[in-house]
Amino acid sequence: MSAAAPVVVSADFSTAALNTRIGFLVELARRLHQYGTSAPRLEIAVAGAAQQMGLAADVWSSPTAIIISFSDLAQGDEGLAQVTQVMRLPPGDVNLARLCEADAIADRVIAGEIELREGFRLLRLLGLPDTRRAQASVIGSYGLSAACVVGLLLHSSWADLLVSGLIGLVIGAITIRSAARPRLAAASDAICALVATTIAIVISAFVVPLAVKSVVLAGLIVLMPGMSLTTAVREISSQHLVSGVARVGGAVSTLLKLTFGTVAATQLCAALGIDPGTYALPPLPGWVDYPSLLLGALGFSILFRAARRDWPVVMGAVIVGYLATRWGGLISGAIPGAPFGVFLGGFLLGAMANLYARIMRRPGAVIREPGIILLVPGSVGFRSVSYLFERDTVLGMDSGILLITLLISLVAGLLFGDLLVSPRRSL
Repeated sequence: MSAAAPVVVSADFSTAALNTRIGFLVELARRLHQYGTSAPRLEIAVAGAAQQMGLAADVWSSPTAIIISFSDLAQGDEGLAQVTQVMRLPPGDVNLARLCEADAIADRVIAGEIELREGFRLLRLLGLPDTRRAQASVIGSYGLSAACVVGLLLHSSWADLLVSGLIGLVIGAITIRSAARPRLAAASDAICALVATTIAIVISAFVVPLAVKSVVLAGLIVLMPGMSLTTAVREISSQHLVSGVARVGGAVSTLLKLTFGTVAATQLCAALGIDPGTYALPPLPGWVDYPSLLLGALGFSILFRAARRDWPVVMGAVIVGYLATRWGGLISGAIPGAPFGVFLGGFLLGAMANLYARIMRRPGAVIREPGIILLVPGSVGFRSVSYLFERDTVLGMDSGILLITLLISLVAGLLFGDLLVSPRRSL
């Protein structure tokens, strides 16, 4: 959907019933929220679509609710809403394929290619649950992503890589199963951390020595709220304060659950006399970086539920983000992933996403969201809270300051990327 399209109301919309137009826009907002659209982009998209349908829409979005007030432009601009819709929604999760489909449906309706009622029906069909095959693919992507993080970022042993992949599969299965069980979903993060840490300690004690902290971190990497923290800072920087602060609260809650599960499993194993040991295996060879990057990019394509035709684009975005960050870190004379490298990665990805949206007339999220996955500092936040739980305040505060620095660098890079190539589409 165009973010700056001229307001031209077609005859089809001017004669359409008010409730029909409102029903379509409400369903569109619901789907955009469900598929992980941030508050600023959702509000711009829905308000822009409403204008082209002859309505004025005041949209308020947060991670768990949407409020939209509608008024008919044909009845004058008196500033009074005729209809207000309130929706209570669970936090959304990125689904690039369905986000692109929702965007395409809205464009077709606005262009007059399909009727409003047909567009509404197509949006409703997007809400159908995933098939078993799709769920199995997502579970596999958890394992693939966890294993590739060991090979790409942590550079520990082959045993660590294999066990991290196994833990990722288990975590993926728990996450998918808990999605349809609200009570289990509320505690799933803590359960996943408890299970991951227990598996790592038991295997390290009785099968093969592991770098337990690295294995647990890699196994839980998909659950780390780095994306949520980044989105929250972007929302706060654009003055969407309620949504941004609420998202920060959700991210902190997730970090606390993950840390609690890890600490609880460690204490439980210690009470049972299970010692993971400290023997270190030889590290992975340097050539592992390249296949890890390719396989990790494929895993993230599946994890973000991109359509198959978008896999090359998504994989390219992940690779560009990682290489830009690493190159920028080396230029600055620091470790890969240092603030300048993160800024450079965010800058390139922000510009590339807007350029892709302009040329292809599709959501820039196809590049932006997966591209920053290896840049977001969720693992740094996890380490910070873990150090504080262990009463190591110095390392905890140091990691916390690094977390803030990386977040600011990434968000600044994305904002400067928007300045280099201005966004023409709301998504």
